[in-house]
Amino acid sequence: MADRPAEHLKLYIPGPVEVHPDVLDAQARWMYGHRMPECADLVERVEPKLQAVFQTERPVLISASSGTGLWEGASRNCVRSRVLHCVNGAFSERWAEVSALNGKQVEVLSAEPGRAIKADAVAAALAGGSFDALAIVHNETSAGVLNPLAEIARGVRALPGGDEIVILVDAVSGVSGVDILPDAWDLDVVLTSSQKAFALPPGLSFCSVSERAVARAKTVPDRGYYFDFLTLLASLEKHQTPATPAISLLWALDVQLDRILAEGLSNRFARHMRMRDRTIEWARDRDFTLRAEPGYESPTVSCIDNTYGWDIGALNRFLRTRNMILGNGYGTLKNITWRIGHMGELDVPDIDELLGALDDYLAQDGARAGA
Repeated sequence: MADRPAEHLKLYIPGPVEVHPDVLDAQARWMYGHRMPECADLVERVEPKLQAVFQTERPVLISASSGTGLWEGASRNCVRSRVLHCVNGAFSERWAEVSALNGKQVEVLSAEPGRAIKADAVAAALAGGSFDALAIVHNETSAGVLNPLAEIARGVRALPGGDEIVILVDAVSGVSGVDILPDAWDLDVVLTSSQKAFALPPGLSFCSVSERAVARAKTVPDRGYYFDFLTLLASLEKHQTPATPAISLLWALDVQLDRILAEGLSNRFARHMRMRDRTIEWARDRDFTLRAEPGYESPTVSCIDNTYGWDIGALNRFLRTRNMILGNGYGTLKNITWRIGHMGELDVPDIDELLGALDDYLAQDGARAGA
């Protein structure tokens, strides 16, 4: 990114991420009411651009919440009774907890954090019980692992009765950074947040919804109000949201969608892969290992084993002297791993800037022992 003022701490964490100045500036307009025609025009303008970025012809719902809210929305709207949650990290584990807290019967298919959830394991688990929904995190941010979503979805649909299973996908750190095809892969709910690969400030979340998901919602009582898909869809048809939206964030969204589409999705996906590959190359050259299973490394977040026993707090205090910061491990992986977010506005030169600082830290006396 461009030269930055001294008070700008450059974010290499898994989110929130760097936001382009033009996108930040877009929020500073005179406010208008959420039922005024200006706001309806804004929603009408952003919706087809959201569909383009999601690579879907289906409706994309807009929520003034984090992705956690749409976790709850997906579970409340699309799980009639029993859901299989695929868990291979802290965030997929938490989504399973959300479903249980909403009164759903939850069965868990577990893999060690960093190991990918495989299609054959999913198919076997679904075949062993009467499930009406499957929930999976595509890109498990806590462990930097990308699950083979297309293969999993194909396996689900090939099962007897597989067409009746609603597939719910957390793509919070994926959409606009990783190639996901909701329509071609027959995914029913694909949800994401603004503060990850979209490179927006926090506060918005989005999800595409299939006809199957909508039909399921019509059969499920007690969907609540704020995240009721049917209510959200009815408002979207009028270019509105049921409750007051985050209007200033919608202005930023409008600008950022234009920037994403101008870059081109294939170019954007390739840029994220280049950043991932550069990070992996650096790590392996210095005898670090990645937590992700080989071949399933995330394009947006690298989770690196703390091979030298670094004090991650001390590491970040050092990086703050260079006006940058990276992420500690998360959940059970805290302190035994650390994470580099390489998504959104960043490019390979930005990654090289961080890696150069890490080399300087590595070269310090005692750095390997946790200075």
